[in-house]
Amino acid sequence: MNRNGTGIKKVYIETLGCQMNKSDTERILAILSHFNYFETQTPQEADLLIVNTCSIRQLSEEKAYSRIGLWGKWKRKERPHIKIALCGCLAQHTEENLLKRFPFLDLVFGTQNIYELPELINAAGRVCSIVKDAVPESGEGFLRAKSVNAWLPIIEGCNNFCTYCIVPFTRGRERSRDFNTIIDEAKDIISKGFSEITLLGQNVDSYGKDLEGKPTLAALLREINKIEGKFRIRFATSYPTDITDDLIDAVSESDKVCPLFHIPMQSGNNEILKAMNRRYDRKLYGEIVRKIREKIPNAAITSDFIVGFPGETEEQFQDTLSAVEEFGISYSNIAAYSPRPKTAATKMSDKFIKEDIKDVRFQILNNKIKKVSLSCHKKKVGETIEVLVDTLNEDGSAIGRTWDNLIVHFKSENSKAGDFVNVYINEADTWHLKGELKQASLNKV
Repeated sequence: MNRNGTGIKKVYIETLGCQMNKSDTERILAILSHFNYFETQTPQEADLLIVNTCSIRQLSEEKAYSRIGLWGKWKRKERPHIKIALCGCLAQHTEENLLKRFPFLDLVFGTQNIYELPELINAAGRVCSIVKDAVPESGEGFLRAKSVNAWLPIIEGCNNFCTYCIVPFTRGRERSRDFNTIIDEAKDIISKGFSEITLLGQNVDSYGKDLEGKPTLAALLREINKIEGKFRIRFATSYPTDITDDLIDAVSESDKVCPLFHIPMQSGNNEILKAMNRRYDRKLYGEIVRKIREKIPNAAITSDFIVGFPGETEEQFQDTLSAVEEFGISYSNIAAYSPRPKTAATKMSDKFIKEDIKDVRFQILNNKIKKVSLSCHKKKVGETIEVLVDTLNEDGSAIGRTWDNLIVHFKSENSKAGDFVNVYINEADTWHLKGELKQASLNKV
């Protein structure tokens, strides 16, 4: 029994999708803690099971449906007392279909009414309606996962309406959080011992356009950089044309901000970019990359690409392959196009690419990215790089990450998770580096 005389319950949350979904899960856990729910990593012992869904790709939806179906079997046959909930992007746009398909669901809530969760839990009705408008923050805070990194959302939603993307329909229009609130949260994160902060947004560099005085991401980075202590600052995800000269300068001038820009290109072909409703062409994307590297020569550029967009020809696909090499993309997420409800590209069904062609292109692009990534990684061999320790294993081995988010394996006897150490890199692989521990850098303060 807890201090209120009520029993403690356990909640299991399976989080699918992006970093913003992971941050949403931390919000949900913080809210549920006020109702005597505490997280478990074992779904079989949970009183409340939640899947936090993503609807960017069909595969993510299918994984969510599979998980809910399994839990429904548990509820019908073995554990009738459990409560099952579905939240996130999938819940935001397919509520009615979900309730018809899974009548055993006890709670459904979307991305835009997380902060109504206390009222939803207290409500007599077993399923809530999806709120389509943004709900003000209620101050419930975050129950941050035990990690060296803390997610810090600064803006949510998207105004761009790319023809393939469902985010504007699930996350709504762009809504920036208060500048001073973000700074206070960053200070709190560092005071609690985190060694890294990642500023999050669907379009993180659009921050502040909707706020009075129009504060910018550059201003946020400079202010967070002033906080005392040893820690890193990251930000994701950037929209190419929202990367300003001032933002590049802020990254260049700040000693704690990692010079890593995640800039989704999506395609290397101008005609496909236009069909996607992206606000740049290949030349402009290249100019942005050039600006970054002129100011920050060692900057890392990562990206996202979609293969098999409706109407994509083999020649247009070749433009994507050449872009990876031309712009030195050290890593990229890849997805095969899948039609999403409400998006303009779903109306291009007469131009849909066959699945087997998409599969082949996916593999070819993946091989190209692996080749370019390995080339970038090999340049690290012979360098001593500061690594943030993330994982310690019983055999004395450790795993950490460089400033450009590369995984490093090395032997370590006395390091702790959250420490910064210097590692001499002696081997490079496609997805990670190997090295030898040198003298320690400054540990976190």
